[in-house]
Amino acid sequence: MSGKIPATVVTGFLGAGKTTLIQNLLRNANGRRLALIINEFGETGVDGELVKGCKIEGCPEENIVELANGCICCTVADDFLPTMRALLDRPNPPEHIVIETSGLALPKPLVKAFNWPEVRTRVTVDGVIAVVDGPAAAAGRFADNLDAVAAQRSADAALDHDSPIAELFEDQINCADLIVLNKNDQMDDAARTAAMAAINHELKRAAKVVPASFGVIDLKVLLGLGAAAEDDLDSRYSHHELEGEDHDHDEFTSFRLDLPQLKKPEDLLARLLPAIERHDILRVKGFLDVAGKEMRLVLQGVGPRLQHYYDRAWAPGEDRSSRLVVIGLKGLDHAAIARDLGL
Repeated sequence: MSGKIPATVVTGFLGAGKTTLIQNLLRNANGRRLALIINEFGETGVDGELVKGCKIEGCPEENIVELANGCICCTVADDFLPTMRALLDRPNPPEHIVIETSGLALPKPLVKAFNWPEVRTRVTVDGVIAVVDGPAAAAGRFADNLDAVAAQRSADAALDHDSPIAELFEDQINCADLIVLNKNDQMDDAARTAAMAAINHELKRAAKVVPASFGVIDLKVLLGLGAAAEDDLDSRYSHHELEGEDHDHDEFTSFRLDLPQLKKPEDLLARLLPAIERHDILRVKGFLDVAGKEMRLVLQGVGPRLQHYYDRAWAPGEDRSSRLVVIGLKGLDHAAIARDLGL
């Protein structure tokens, strides 16, 4: 592997805390020249904007590449490989590449892409890191829900598999060299035990599990794993092995909601929480313009857990429109959700 640029793949389900972990990684890079590839499910990027908004020293905006409107595991040839070529062919290429996959992406097809001749001679997968939302795992979000699967099958006879969420979780942790059990601060001892049990129930290969709060992990733990994962594909179990790069994520859907300027964020939150529970929305995230505020409001939601905070000032001339990305299982009713939010 001498002379190859190491790459770290960060995977994990929607809202696990991948972007927060990467922000902490970038802040503690200690002068290491990093490049970041961020992939999102849906046409509107939020995570890339959050990272750029931090203005992290040592990772300028030109070193942050966004791949939106699809999962990287399905667009390897069209999106990922050209992006890698562009990074590697720079006069001053990065010393380490970090790839944040969409929360719905399968990591194994991406790791396979590192065996393409034009990439294999220049890059190696230093490690695959799976970030797990601890409270969600403890609550059984990633377990097979037999009633939900039966309901899906009755609505779509073509479905012949278990819960798509459970399958994704299984694929993501079984491709990992390191599993980060995140949001440790939100769990008591019983929840931590339940979360570990959920991981161990699906884990089919050896992988170290480390706890974290707010994605804070020592850089020495995350980078320098030396896994050369592209040479170790057979040990990385995948539920979707036969689908490979043609896996299309038809079980999930995403859309954008455009909102008017808000007088009080609390009014939106009061309508949003029951809508999330009524429609089983998996993930909501976006930026909001609040009247009388010069700062941009970030809204993040994972199931019924909502948080909001001001991250930076609106830039001069910037479009201050409010927008939310909503992600859920197939059949999510766009119009009904918009009505529930008073749009």
